Amino acid sequence: MSRSHSATQSATHDAIDSEIEGVAAAAYRIPTDRPEGDGTFAWTATTLVVATVTAAGTTGTGWTYAPAAAASLISDTLAGTVTGARAADIPAVWARMVREVRNAGRPGVAGYAVSAVDVALWDLKARLLGVPLVRLLGAAREQVPLYGSGGFTTYDDDATAEQLGHWVHGQGIGRVKIKIGESGGTRPARDLHRVALSRSVIGADAELYVDANGGYTAKQAIRMAELMSEHDVTWFEEPVSSDDLPGLRLVREQSVPDVTAGEYGCDLAYFTRMCQAGAVDCLQIDATRCGGYTGWFAAAAVAAGHNLEVSAHCAPNLHLPAAAATANLRHIEWFHDHQRIESGLFDGAADPSGGLARPRTDGPGHGLELRAAAAERHRVA
Repeated sequence: MSRSHSATQSATHDAIDSEIEGVAAAAYRIPTDRPEGDGTFAWTATTLVVATVTAAGTTGTGWTYAPAAAASLISDTLAGTVTGARAADIPAVWARMVREVRNAGRPGVAGYAVSAVDVALWDLKARLLGVPLVRLLGAAREQVPLYGSGGFTTYDDDATAEQLGHWVHGQGIGRVKIKIGESGGTRPARDLHRVALSRSVIGADAELYVDANGGYTAKQAIRMAELMSEHDVTWFEEPVSSDDLPGLRLVREQSVPDVTAGEYGCDLAYFTRMCQAGAVDCLQIDATRCGGYTGWFAAAAVAAGHNLEVSAHCAPNLHLPAAAATANLRHIEWFHDHQRIESGLFDGAADPSGGLARPRTDGPGHGLELRAAAAERHRVA
């Protein structure tokens, strides 16, 4: 072994054994490019919370989409727990964070804050080792399947057609999803019109998905699935509330499309209950909510134990390294709102052309770098 190689190894060992020196967070509020809405919610801006963790002069970055309060929780509550811990010992740090937020309530803002810091920790560890994050995790595939996601209920026909046509005919993405369940399921005629419109725009070969965001009752969702069958809808996301596991199972048993849910899961108990109930054909997981990459792989293991595939919910660029390292992955959601933010505020965002994306392997970590000047214009906390 050469002297220079020995020196490099020694430096790497020193770095990976280093203690975390600092934790910081900031929140940024980014307006949508046009009003967005689904079956049960509407919005005109999205808040991005970015966490950074530093050790041995190296910084890891993670983020979540959450109220700005998540940034305060990171700075005021989690920073003291994480600072001083060994950068390499992510499971131990993760467990400490989960204990720290016990009285704040793990689901919701506290869970989102833990998730952002966990992602930053994994990015930091890979950077300290000088390897791409997907190589540290171990790849199950080189490319990750994806689907275009948008088609908001607030869009008119022209906006919907433009977006779907760009994905399918412009970028070669063979799967797209629109929002239905408008106004809490009270406008089924418009839902069906938009499903028919979407099929006419994308053609016969592309897959068509729908997401009701819990807007229907179970029997209504079953009737809607039958009415949508002529348009070959193959993915029915959250036809009823994800809290209604018996309802999800009923729709799953009585409908042809795959029934999916799971995006609101913040802990393993949530995913375990959903899988045990036979409520879904594919389990959705969101690493920005369920405890970061650490929580992602635990939830994916629960799904695998129930012979289920998983799909990443939103935050497409954040999910890419973990998705590529997950054997039972179906695809990731190329969500318009988050992809627009990630490509605008980070260097290194992926290209979805052809319906496949690759995690970064040309540098250490997940490969995304926050553009500080661009982000600062949107800073709120």
